[in-house]
Amino acid sequence: MDSKKNNVIIIAGPTGVGKTDLSLAVAKEFDGEIISADSMQIYRGLDVGTAKITHDEMNGVPHHLIDVVDPTEKFSVFDFQQHSTKIIHEIVQRGKTPIVVGGTGLYVNTLLYEMDFNKADNDEEYRKELWKISEEKGEDFLYEMLLSVAPQTKIEKENTKRVIRALEIFRSTGTIEEFESMPQRKDINPILIVLNRDRAELYERINLRVDKMIQDGLLEEVKNLYDNGIDDKYQSMKAIGYYQIIQYFQGIFTQEESIEKIKQESRRYAKRQLTWFKRYKEALWFDTANSSEEEIINAIKQKISTNFA
Repeated sequence: MDSKKNNVIIIAGPTGVGKTDLSLAVAKEFDGEIISADSMQIYRGLDVGTAKITHDEMNGVPHHLIDVVDPTEKFSVFDFQQHSTKIIHEIVQRGKTPIVVGGTGLYVNTLLYEMDFNKADNDEEYRKELWKISEEKGEDFLYEMLLSVAPQTKIEKENTKRVIRALEIFRSTGTIEEFESMPQRKDINPILIVLNRDRAELYERINLRVDKMIQDGLLEEVKNLYDNGIDDKYQSMKAIGYYQIIQYFQGIFTQEESIEKIKQESRRYAKRQLTWFKRYKEALWFDTANSSEEEIINAIKQKISTNFA
């Protein structure tokens, strides 16, 4: 397959910024199919709290990697790399344009760089160094190290052993600081679009989005899962929105406190997402309050023509 033809449009950005609406417009313009790069929309039954697109909202555009595993199952970055690569090549073979949409930073990373997941070996020296950092600077400092390379992590701050192991894995498979030395993927031409918005406006959109989730039945959705034995021991239930509601059911928070926690954690997550995507020098950035869909589509066309030049 001629790699020049394998243009993959990637639409990334923080939660609540407007990725879904743009992705549908881009799909219509470029005869595309959409691949979700959201680490929580892969789960069946997690609909309201993940703002999962409905069948009607898809407007006839094929979507992939949504509802692919049960909430009791695990789905890793490696799984995403394998599944998305296969789907991208199938879409290209159909003569369509793959459009990847989502805010999970490590998922996007697998589309830009060759990540070798076989290198996640134990690193005794680095582990000792991390334990020393934990003892001298505290678990908060150590956890911030992890958030800087994996802003979507669901590992609890208090679980120092898991935090250290995660840092070991990210160090060996390619952390954010090592991206420049990682080889770029040669089988696709990624066109990375990152959406942003004024911070205050973005946070207000996030707050309103959470309010709408509550109105649309988030509590009922989580209760149904929780009553069926799907609690916070599963990876899926550590997602923002689900974890806080479960804590309400467990009597840790009141309903009002859990909703406020969802808003707070969603805002923090958006901030970490932006920090992650700012590391990508090849990204084309657009403010969704000031940039029209037409402007963004024209920028993509220009980028595609450059790839063929």
